[in-house]
Amino acid sequence: MAEILLFHHAQGLTPGMFAFAEALRDAGHVVHMPDLFEGRTFESIDAGLAHINAVGFDAMRERAVRLADPLPDSLVYAGFSFGVLPAQQLAQTRPGARGALLFYSCLPISGEWSFGPWPDGVPVQIHGMDNDPIFVGEGDIDAAREIVEKVEDAELFLYPGDQHYFADSSLPSYDAEASALLKQRVLAFLKRV
Repeated sequence: MAEILLFHHAQGLTPGMFAFAEALRDAGHVVHMPDLFEGRTFESIDAGLAHINAVGFDAMRERAVRLADPLPDSLVYAGFSFGVLPAQQLAQTRPGARGALLFYSCLPISGEWSFGPWPDGVPVQIHGMDNDPIFVGEGDIDAAREIVEKVEDAELFLYPGDQHYFADSSLPSYDAEASALLKQRVLAFLKRV
């Protein structure tokens, strides 16, 4: 059993996010899924990002990171898109991390946008679609490849398609086949960490 701190994407805690967390719980894992938007959800990625920017991008990320403070150190940090920022920061900087699950986004581990090198002994899985204009077009795939190249226990899984939120069953971007494979890989990862 793993204990997971799961951060939602820019559209908020959608029914699909709850369904994903429930699938992990059904497999015996403990899932903490804070609501960074205090009950609000958004109809589009752009609307969600506008809310994040209105609050302050860094302020929102820092608030999310602080939510780990009362939780145990030995967590798996998971994030979907915007949620990757606090998840990856915590996995790289908070001692005791058991692993990281990064969905649709990834930050480099070198350069100005980095939280530093990836810590030894912290496995990571990164999932994205091979033609996603955000994951591929904005360079996240390059950051993911850098992690896979430099980190001993790192995996990058690419799925055919061009959707960003492909594992959220409540959104039009949902891809049932890719999502089922993603969940299978995530559950295998959680079983071994």
